[in-house]
Amino acid sequence: MEHERVKPSRRKFLKSAALIAGTAIGFKSLSSSGYLLFAAEPKDESLPWYGIVLDISKCIGCGYCAKACKNENDVPVEPFFFRTWVEQYTVKNDGTVDIVSPNGGIDGFQERVPAEDIFKSFFVPKMCNHCAKSPCIQVCPVGATYDSPEGVVLVDDKYCIGCRYCVQACPYGCRFIHPVKKVASKCTLCYHRLKKDLAPACMEVCPTGARIYGNLRDKNSDLVKFLKEHTTQVLRPNLNTGSKLYYNALSSEVR
Repeated sequence: MEHERVKPSRRKFLKSAALIAGTAIGFKSLSSSGYLLFAAEPKDESLPWYGIVLDISKCIGCGYCAKACKNENDVPVEPFFFRTWVEQYTVKNDGTVDIVSPNGGIDGFQERVPAEDIFKSFFVPKMCNHCAKSPCIQVCPVGATYDSPEGVVLVDDKYCIGCRYCVQACPYGCRFIHPVKKVASKCTLCYHRLKKDLAPACMEVCPTGARIYGNLRDKNSDLVKFLKEHTTQVLRPNLNTGSKLYYNALSSEVR
């Protein structure tokens, strides 16, 4: 039976419009409880509402994060299967951009462009954005993809039928079909570690502190303090996914 549509109130409509507008221009505003307003509100206020910052200015392209993720989460060793990876962006003097990610960055990088042709070069870590309004959750026909009470987007292997709808729906390219299990796989923010008050594996090994995670509802968390002190952006804000992955020093070439 088709669910009855609920007519939104004028107040809710105006609030939603304001949130969308704020997201589109990269506007950052904190509620009194600390989490970002344009990320959907958690259902249980006693629980943390997790977010992530990736600081491009600190990423050195070592690939430790991608390697630690594979080891911790039993990600297939074959190339092209990653829950997190690092890309190198090289902007040339003629305006063209060279983007590479050999083996997800695990083995490091070797610049392919002659130094005299480079305008700038930098590294960009990628991972699941743990969206508050996840397209992947919306398209899953069996409810295998869901978000935890703490705002972590997860996949239940017992229900996943490997239809690939979520893989196609993710605008950030963060999902794949596990070659052995034949189910969708993605970053879980090491949810099994979070439940034990341990940091995600990729955060734990980062030598420069380029990765930060924390409770968006806690005004005293390192994450919220960083967001207050820096102008951060999300990828593809026009899609209004409620991304909870914020980038510092994000360049316009990054997609």
